[in-house]
Amino acid sequence: MDYRKLLKFIFICFFIFGCIFFGLFFINKTKKMKWGNNRNSQEIIDHILNISSYEAIIEVEVNSNKNTNKYLIEQTYVAPNTSEQEVIEPENIQGIKIIKNENELKVENTKMDLIKIYNHYEYMTDNCLDLNAFIEDYKGINKQKYEEKDNEIILTIENKDEKYHRTRMLYISKETGKPTKMEVKDNNKKTLIYILYKEVELNH
Repeated sequence: MDYRKLLKFIFICFFIFGCIFFGLFFINKTKKMKWGNNRNSQEIIDHILNISSYEAIIEVEVNSNKNTNKYLIEQTYVAPNTSEQEVIEPENIQGIKIIKNENELKVENTKMDLIKIYNHYEYMTDNCLDLNAFIEDYKGINKQKYEEKDNEIILTIENKDEKYHRTRMLYISKETGKPTKMEVKDNNKKTLIYILYKEVELNH
């Protein structure tokens, strides 16, 4: 290969790589812009309210009168009513799983080789950590509203019959269309549960 052919070959290679890089950059930017510029707030809300499944890593802070506890939890949900939560941290309860399917609740402790199954658990517990539980309540409760603040949309549920879970608020990024955090407040407006979405994937 002579010198001119070599230069031509190198130029073609750079041109091809440049086109590929520009194409990938443009596609990625278009995906990011799709939420921020091309979708209004109601479309983003509808996107959240109509998910068929999701996977998330959440950081949970639970505040009581005496202390504050923090957890790292992995969540999965598949419509209409199958969900699983596994504790990642703290280490002393790592591996505990809470699996819900229809009206059955199963609690597993992999370290202790323990499995307990409860039927009709809805009368025994209400898990306000679930994104899908918030969505179902938001659809079904009349006392609901949304507002926009900075680059976020805030969905709020008010339930005056609840003393401890009086107000629940879900914060959604306008840029990504994904939840960023959730707060649960009591009737004195004290934050009892604070959830930070470290990772979340929504599916339709």
